[in-house]
Amino acid sequence: MRKLALLVTGALLLSAPARAVDIEVAYPYSHLFDVTYEKIMKDFKKAHPDINVKFRATYESYEDATNTILREAVAGDLPDVTMQGLNRQQVLVEKGIAKSLEPFIAKEANFEKDGYHEAMLSLSKFGNNVYGLPFSISLPVGYYNMDLMKKGGIKKLPTTWKEVIATCETLKAGGIKNPIFWGWNITGNWFVQALMWSQDAPIVKGNKFNFSGKEGRIALETMKSIFRGCNMKNLSWKDGLASFSAGQIGMMFWSTSALGAVERAKGDFELRTAEFPGIASKPKGLPAGGNAAMLVSASKDPKRLDAAWKFLKFITSGVGAAAVAETTGYMPPNKAANEIILADFYKRNPNKETAVRQLPLLRDWLAYPGDKGLAVTKVIYDGIEKIVIGEQNDMKELQEELVDEVTSLLPRK
Repeated sequence: MRKLALLVTGALLLSAPARAVDIEVAYPYSHLFDVTYEKIMKDFKKAHPDINVKFRATYESYEDATNTILREAVAGDLPDVTMQGLNRQQVLVEKGIAKSLEPFIAKEANFEKDGYHEAMLSLSKFGNNVYGLPFSISLPVGYYNMDLMKKGGIKKLPTTWKEVIATCETLKAGGIKNPIFWGWNITGNWFVQALMWSQDAPIVKGNKFNFSGKEGRIALETMKSIFRGCNMKNLSWKDGLASFSAGQIGMMFWSTSALGAVERAKGDFELRTAEFPGIASKPKGLPAGGNAAMLVSASKDPKRLDAAWKFLKFITSGVGAAAVAETTGYMPPNKAANEIILADFYKRNPNKETAVRQLPLLRDWLAYPGDKGLAVTKVIYDGIEKIVIGEQNDMKELQEELVDEVTSLLPRK
């Protein structure tokens, strides 16, 4: 009887389902990514029924994402996985919050074959260690309401900012009251960096704010010309996207990331995207936007850490990365997704191919060094806002103010 009891107990243990592991995840921009994660999670649950994923409240922006993680680290309430802007990874690495993924990668026999090639991993590599897996890549592009463009008498899309301003004037003369929304207020001073990289100039060199030369002045003068020449309204980015989607704005310059959301929300008009205009000619470079999945779990439980790694790897895999392209305007940085799963996708979705054509221009979305990087972002944001609202017209003076204030916030060495 005792032997039978042991056999029955053993059989019950073998047949009992494994206890599920719970992990917590946080990501930004619900208006962009909610639909993406809904799509991914259907496949993830099938592949990993033993892992329960709880999503925390979404971050409002990449700045909010980083600030939230920094607070949670102090409070001892970190999620297991966080999605951070590509330019915000460094601070989490420097503060010892993000965990190196090298121990997990070392156990993966076919990691490179799964699409994780060196060019992708370099976006999240610090020193000799990979700390994140890039989830999505974006570039700035032009969005055009072709109905309003045709109504305003525009036959050719602009390729330089001077042509954009001329297009604004033509649209206004044709009765289009709100010709443009230009994304100066996008996260991380991204468009300021776009104007700098357009001139092949990084906004940061080492620990120095590289904005005191002619490239910085040209960037400021270009923004002033656009805002004044196009009589641009001071809209929040949410109102800008909503107004364009409602068919009220002729041209919008923004991240390709919003394309999926715009397509779902837009009114009955023809939408076309085109390459980001240059200052005098085609841009020489553009900053890579997007975010990466980082492991920040404070857990010591190897099962929980393994579950977090499985989630992190799945969402950046071919299947997960393909969902990013299908539901947003982001480009998946996974080679398998781009070359196999999405082989015909861009032919069927030409508006989403615009950013892909700009990939040769890809440059780093640079982080400001030191502990005050977020404060630097705010200083530059406030300076550009002064141009938008008409408070500042002297670009030489503004350039000097920005250089002085930013330099005071950066490390001296």
